[in-house]
Amino acid sequence: MSNYQIETKCIQSGWHPGKGEPRVLPIYQSTTFKYDTSEQMGRLFDLEDSGYFYTRLQNPTNDAVAEKICELEGGVAAMLTSSGQAANYYAIFNICEAGDHMICSSTVYGGTFNLFGATLKKQGISCTFVDPDASLEELSQAFLPNTKAVFAESIANPALVVLDIEKFAKAAHDHGVLLIVDNTFPTPINCRPFEWGADIVTHSTTKYMDGHAMCVGGCIVDSGNFDWNQHAEKYPGLTQPDPTYHGIVYTEKFGKGAYITKATAQIMRDLGSIQSPQNAFLLNVGLETLHLRVPRHCENAREVAEFLNGHEKVAWVNFAGLKDNKYYDLAKKYMPNGTCGVISFGLKGGRKVSVDFMDRLNMIAIVTHVADARTCVLHPASHTHRQMTDEQLVEAGVAPDLIRLSVGIENVQDILEDLAQALEGVDND
Repeated sequence: MSNYQIETKCIQSGWHPGKGEPRVLPIYQSTTFKYDTSEQMGRLFDLEDSGYFYTRLQNPTNDAVAEKICELEGGVAAMLTSSGQAANYYAIFNICEAGDHMICSSTVYGGTFNLFGATLKKQGISCTFVDPDASLEELSQAFLPNTKAVFAESIANPALVVLDIEKFAKAAHDHGVLLIVDNTFPTPINCRPFEWGADIVTHSTTKYMDGHAMCVGGCIVDSGNFDWNQHAEKYPGLTQPDPTYHGIVYTEKFGKGAYITKATAQIMRDLGSIQSPQNAFLLNVGLETLHLRVPRHCENAREVAEFLNGHEKVAWVNFAGLKDNKYYDLAKKYMPNGTCGVISFGLKGGRKVSVDFMDRLNMIAIVTHVADARTCVLHPASHTHRQMTDEQLVEAGVAPDLIRLSVGIENVQDILEDLAQALEGVDND
């Protein structure tokens, strides 16, 4: 499918039925798969043959959807997880262990900030958070001899910082370390991190890929470009024998598939955050219209951002599609067709006024979600980032009055009218 355009891949990639097989990807709703001999099953457990024997490790429905996302991103291998949070955890834990260190952009989603800054710390993996706008020289100062990975979001949630992917990739590669980019917000329709030097891409498929707020899920995609053997001493889990599989060396046996094979055969085997085949099936339905929905999200968001930017009660608007935005030029470089449908803004009068405004909305719902077909709104300081201190909120780019507005694909006039009536009712004094 590599020769097809991305719109065609959204529909055609992943599932390739043969004669007499279902035209639509079926749901393999089974925990187990039958074999004729014990030897056949044993070869699967030894990673000598490819195939299916237990859905916690692999499932045909999941693999078809993972293959589609892999082709959309331009990678060599991919795997689905039960959530985007699981995808980010596995992406790091697949190469890090107690005593290792990682670097992360400080503006990542609050849950990811906690995962890397608190939970991984309990497992002996330390994390240094860096300003995504830092210079290459400043980034370089964060690296330690035991640094194994750099992590960032292509568009930060909810700070909407646009990542300078080339800068982060150079910093990582100059130190023999890989760059992992969470590409959830722009999706591969608008941004292809591998083309700018990223090595691994993760997604919360719960967002635009699913597109309908039906199923939680995640995905990890490997570019196949990072040379593990060149930095063998940093990544012994991939370049040295795995005693849990009779001494297999993943890079020797699986080549460019080493990273995803290890993540599946070892990390998923032990931790088990698999996506259900039912969820994968519904995710695939969403992917088939991703190339149609993302442009509409971006178009609507641009109109909404322009409306808010000109409103007398609005103090500030952050949307990279606005020409006066700090990240406009970076967005044009990495995402020339648009960024995403998410806007952040604040109202004159501060936090209390922002909360009052949200309570006055009618069609636009207050939900702990973002990036689906329906327009929704959230106050991160009160909700997703509630556990952070004021200092951490500032570091993460989350102002106390910040409103995260996820613009859907409804008629934009209805969205604007709901915003207008809510703004009219708030008191900025």
